[in-house]
Amino acid sequence: MTGAPELGFYTLGGHVENPRVLLDEVRLAERLGFGTAFLSERFSVKEAASLTGAMGAVTETMRVATAATNHNTRHPAVTAAWATTMHRLTGGRFTLGLGRGLAPQLQAFGLPPVTTAQLEDFIGLMRRLWRGETVVDHDGPAGRYPRLRLDPTFDEDVTIGLTAFGPATLALAGRAADMVVLHTYFSDETVQRCVKSVRTAAEQAGRDPAAVQVWSCYATVPDTLDEETRLRRTIARLATYLQVYGDLLVRTNAWDPAALQRFRDDPVVAGLSGWADIVATRDEIEHIAGVLPEAWTEAAATGSAQECARRVRAQLDLGVDGVIMHCSTPAELEPVIGAYVAGG
Repeated sequence: MTGAPELGFYTLGGHVENPRVLLDEVRLAERLGFGTAFLSERFSVKEAASLTGAMGAVTETMRVATAATNHNTRHPAVTAAWATTMHRLTGGRFTLGLGRGLAPQLQAFGLPPVTTAQLEDFIGLMRRLWRGETVVDHDGPAGRYPRLRLDPTFDEDVTIGLTAFGPATLALAGRAADMVVLHTYFSDETVQRCVKSVRTAAEQAGRDPAAVQVWSCYATVPDTLDEETRLRRTIARLATYLQVYGDLLVRTNAWDPAALQRFRDDPVVAGLSGWADIVATRDEIEHIAGVLPEAWTEAAATGSAQECARRVRAQLDLGVDGVIMHCSTPAELEPVIGAYVAGG
């Protein structure tokens, strides 16, 4: 099958018990022609350094990216060494993708909330270490370090990515990163605005605006899956995002905050014992579907494989460089990527 380097997927999506599933997923994805395999780190059996090493070892051409890991859960020298190792292991196919993380989890770990200044300072440290520099008496937003050094012979060009939601992170991606991954359930207008924000920030920083890749993260759930699975990966997944950071998602999309309050006040939603995409029953998900505005659920590719492929192509028309077909596995996406490559 002809490759589609502009398409990506998330391996080990959702709750995972057996990380070995990843091995078959990435092998199949490479055969199908996906350009990038993304991994979202969770502190269970989805530890990023181990899994990206496995991903790099069983693939030959597909890029391997974290989207995302946290900058403050490893020492900077450890992260820089991991990224350099992956860069050489994969022949330059690795992207170190960073994100802010979940504030409640970081707080539980005894870590402060992640700021834009911390991320920018950390990216600067990574670039210096990959150039073989010795960093002495660093005292900045990312921390105080008497001496950081990897190898003075290093001259590595490791790709750095950011997962971005708000304007500050988008601007940081434009001036300091190589790639940015947007969030799922962004409206078309939001995607276009985010692309413009990244390109403008890059230009203002004296960079080539086209040099920063922007990826849309687009829920892609074909009707070859059973109805309950489709509901859980669309309605329930969006409901979970609204549970976790509803104010930010609604504000970013310029959605009606009153509709968010109705969602929160709904007795079924309020009665859930956890995240909707994990604990909600089918009846509860169908009820939630009636609570959410229809326009909110339209930012996804659903229907036949051909319709999903058409909607994925439409994302590229918004100005992004790549589309992550989120919420489905490579095996489930095989008919979609087949239709996409065939021009569907």
